Order: sequence, then structure tokens, then C-alpha cells
Amino acid sequence: MNELEAVQRLLEATNRHDLEGLVASFADDYSLQSPSHPARGFQGKDRVRGNWETIFAAVPDIQVELLSAATDGETVWTEQEMRGTRLDGTAHLMRGVFIFGVRDGLICWGRMYLEPVDDGGPNVLESLRRQAARP
Repeated sequence: MNELEAVQRLLEATNRHDLEGLVASFADDYSLQSPSHPARGFQGKDRVRGNWETIFAAVPDIQVELLSAATDGETVWTEQEMRGTRLDGTAHLMRGVFIFGVRDGLICWGRMYLEPVDDGGPNVLESLRRQAARP
């Protein structure tokens, strides 16, 4: 199995809502970093299980679409879209980049840049004004 196939196996298990297959895609010492939200990082396959149990319960029809992918040795760069409907009927929509490190057919680390889609946010000029504003 090559590196991209390992990631595709994960996404297929996710779309089947196959928790055991999803968890089996990860190495025991899996480590996740979320550079935009550092406190969201975690370690371990057990945390993967707990996270996805929560997600499957909260968004029972969640699906992940692989929009594009590129590999560089053991690193797989993906652009993804996650969508579904939450239990309260509201849309769940996230898009972004997820980078995976794959070793021996298992995902051993990840860097997540997935974010909720904000259709109603400020345009580019307003966003720049806010970012450049002095305190």
C-alpha cells in the first residue's frame, strides 16, 4: 500500500462510518497538530476513536470528499471538504488542508488546517482592515 492509498482507506472508512476501519488506519502513537489552534492537538489512537465517536454521533451523515492530493515521500497533502447535517438540522461544512505522515501503511502524524466554512464573514478588504488594526 502506498501513502496515498493509506489516506484513501481512511477517507473510505470515514464515509462508511466504519469506526473500526477508521481507527485501524492510524499508528498507535499517532500525533495530531493543529497549527492554527495549537490547543486542539493530541496524541494517540484512542483519542482518534473518541473524536470520531463524537463526530459520527453529532453529524450522522458526515461525508468527506478528497478534492486534491499530492505526495512527497511519506507525506500526503490533501485538500478536503467535510459536509453533513448536525442533529439540530444545521449544516456542517468544513474545508481545508490536512497533511498526513504515513509509515508502513499507517497514518502516524497529521497537521490539520480544516476550518468551518463561513459564508457570511467579512470580505477581503474588511478582513484585512481587522487584521491590520492597531489595538
